[in-house]
Amino acid sequence: MPHEVVIVDWQGRPVGAFVPAPLVELGPLGAAAQRDAARAEGMLSASAVQHDPRLEVAARLLLRTETVASSRIEAISAPAELVAVADVDPSVGGPAAWVADNLRAVDAALAHDGPLTFEALWDWHRILMASADLDDQHKGAWRDRLGWVGGPTPRRAAHVATPPDRIEVLMEDLADYANSPAHDPVTATALVHAQFETIHPFADGNGRTGRLLIGWMLHRHLAFVVPPPVSVAFLRDVGGYLSGLTLYRTVGPDEWVRWFAQTLERSATSATATLAAVVELVADWPARLGGIRSDAAAHRLVGHVLTHLSLDVATAAGLLDVSPPAARAALEALADAGVLRRADLPGTGGPGRPRRWWVAGELLDLLTR
Repeated sequence: MPHEVVIVDWQGRPVGAFVPAPLVELGPLGAAAQRDAARAEGMLSASAVQHDPRLEVAARLLLRTETVASSRIEAISAPAELVAVADVDPSVGGPAAWVADNLRAVDAALAHDGPLTFEALWDWHRILMASADLDDQHKGAWRDRLGWVGGPTPRRAAHVATPPDRIEVLMEDLADYANSPAHDPVTATALVHAQFETIHPFADGNGRTGRLLIGWMLHRHLAFVVPPPVSVAFLRDVGGYLSGLTLYRTVGPDEWVRWFAQTLERSATSATATLAAVVELVADWPARLGGIRSDAAAHRLVGHVLTHLSLDVATAAGLLDVSPPAARAALEALADAGVLRRADLPGTGGPGRPRRWWVAGELLDLLTR
């Protein structure tokens, strides 16, 4: 798989930029890489996340762990409670909004059942970068300037990405391959991600967009409604992740595919365990309300917590079709039972009196630990 380094001008000085070979030119991988990819595919196919539709609502919570971890790889972090509020409150800005945008982009990618297109990638990028400090012209568009990773300038960078005038052709090749890969699903997913990160087609947000592609590839080619949160495993071994991408560019795909497959296998195992813990926790909630009348609003509200990790009085009143005082009483009852946690989050709700929030604190702790 021959790659090319081309010399480009940066502020009057020559810089070598990396141009990967098209994916369509890649032949079979070595036996070890094929074996690891097959084992990972078997683990993924057997996971509860894929096969039990009763767990789909709970499994979607794994997307939150994927989003938080993918953002943290890029040094973007925010308290889990604030991210939960940012999902529903547009007044929340800063890192919590960026993480919430990432979650919305993951949802958009997994909702895309058609072939991979430039328009889909641009749409995901616009959603991802909605709150980011990036010029609008660079949101949902290929970059028109030199890009690099791991340094203050391209002359001191760990990787200088594909020149802008080569992006279009290479991304066409990537999309064609992603839609009809010549390799097994795990290998193909690894190759698409590494190729995307090598091209680095956007002005910002390439790491997170590239990890969206992992979820989309598993969704499309392994029928995952909710792929395992592989970014959590990446975050635990960022050095291995970055080294693997470097080996892909400099040596070849085999070692990267092996690392990716082994990491994906661990991610599936961890996701199954986390999902089981979520199901056990949620099943315990109704029993905590044993001292409350069975017809009380709190009993009905507990059924909404799994899909509403942050609640205020107005939202709870709308869900239950009750008055604000009755909704507040239900929220307080769930807080007293430990199902919800009262959250003091200054700066939410815009000017004037701040909105008071209750969040599924115990569940968020479980997902983010």
